[in-house]
Amino acid sequence: MSLPDGWEMVVGLEVHTELLTKTKMFCGCANNFGAEPNTNVCPVCLGLPGSLPVLNERAVELAMAIGAALHCTIAPSTFHRKNYFYPDMPKDFQISQYDLPINAAGYIDLPDGSRVSIERAHLEEDTGKSTHLGGSGRLHGADRSLVDYNRSGVPLVEIVSGPDIRSSAQARAYASELRGILIATNASDGRMEEGSMRIDANVSVRRSGDAFGTRCEIKNLNSLRSLGRAIDYEAARQVDLLEDGGTVRQETRHWDETRGETSTMRIKEEAEDYRYFREPDLVDLAPSDEWQARVRASLAPMPAERRREMTALLGSPSDAQLDAVTVVVDLGLDPWVRAAALAGVDAGLALNRAANELAGLESLDPSRVEGFVATLAMEQRGELSATQTKTVLAEVLASGADPRDVAAARGFEQLAASALGDIVATLIAEHPEEWGRYRDGDDKLAQFFIGLVMKATRGQANGKAVIAELQARR
Repeated sequence: MSLPDGWEMVVGLEVHTELLTKTKMFCGCANNFGAEPNTNVCPVCLGLPGSLPVLNERAVELAMAIGAALHCTIAPSTFHRKNYFYPDMPKDFQISQYDLPINAAGYIDLPDGSRVSIERAHLEEDTGKSTHLGGSGRLHGADRSLVDYNRSGVPLVEIVSGPDIRSSAQARAYASELRGILIATNASDGRMEEGSMRIDANVSVRRSGDAFGTRCEIKNLNSLRSLGRAIDYEAARQVDLLEDGGTVRQETRHWDETRGETSTMRIKEEAEDYRYFREPDLVDLAPSDEWQARVRASLAPMPAERRREMTALLGSPSDAQLDAVTVVVDLGLDPWVRAAALAGVDAGLALNRAANELAGLESLDPSRVEGFVATLAMEQRGELSATQTKTVLAEVLASGADPRDVAAARGFEQLAASALGDIVATLIAEHPEEWGRYRDGDDKLAQFFIGLVMKATRGQANGKAVIAELQARR
């Protein structure tokens, strides 16, 4: 969505990601999504008097991995108590990092070439989860509320971008790229539908060239679609308000997916409202240079590096292929393309099959990569048509069968060159007008003749062989 002429949106995102640790941030309770409510709890994560926190070493390692992948400076840090009073925060404070975060001053480069700065990526603990029953499902108007403290104390990293984003499309691209990085570091599973990655969007508008306007924060967006829609709605709302002579009030707003609009939750708090003070039961966190080096050395290639590798395999890719590269890398399918290319399959063919046939599958068995490569090799040699390849590949991926056995069982044998020539000659004679236009340079009619050949051969002809036959007779 574009704003009226002269207006510009300014967006910064706060992304909260739960870390893939076995236990919680400050206690030994299991970090396990989907357990029975209030079963993964203890005196520490319930905030009972006399309990003391003990920092999770693995959570620190994953936080440093995120910082390294985001090109941040990893530095000594401290923990603070962030005081607020919600039913899902049993201690009535959250242990978080405030003025000295573990990661600061990084950036993310997006596929379109733009760069978004990272102000900080700090450690903290998650809250519990409230479920409001009756009414709209929100606190106001609910008949009663239930609280599950299983999530309370789960390790989190909050990643705060700079106010560098200028469109909802760029916000979605940033969130998608960040999600890929979090998965690549093995720090998060990125499952937004389960709440393991949640996004708050800070949105303001200004006239081009003016200072930043007053921002509103939209809380807990749990899909890329919701993120884009919420940002567009909120920016348009603020523009309408300002053009009518009103002022934007700094506040926290709720996104209603059904209505497609934001609404006021509460007046925006400032840092002083949380009454931050140092957590007296935790010492300063100062990872050694050796520890940081081990974490950096353990990192797998990030999405941007994997896109560059895919692009290099393609040579001079088209815009459509570049889009396919982004899709394939986002879905983690690039190892399949790489394996096929290393085996001599054309990289463009492998990319196309991965972006279409593989991308549509809910799950993939990594052991089936050899069958994938062998099937594409058969297609490249002309032993399978494109349509036949799709059929064979579906069975190979589902069962692990040998593609040659699948092709033989289905009767997928390519026509002999002489038989194909006879069929093409017959179809040319039956369609003299179309053949004349094709001979005169209308190359689009090649698809017309390919379709006729496929129908006549019940899909057994190879499209490339048909084109070669047509060109030979031109």
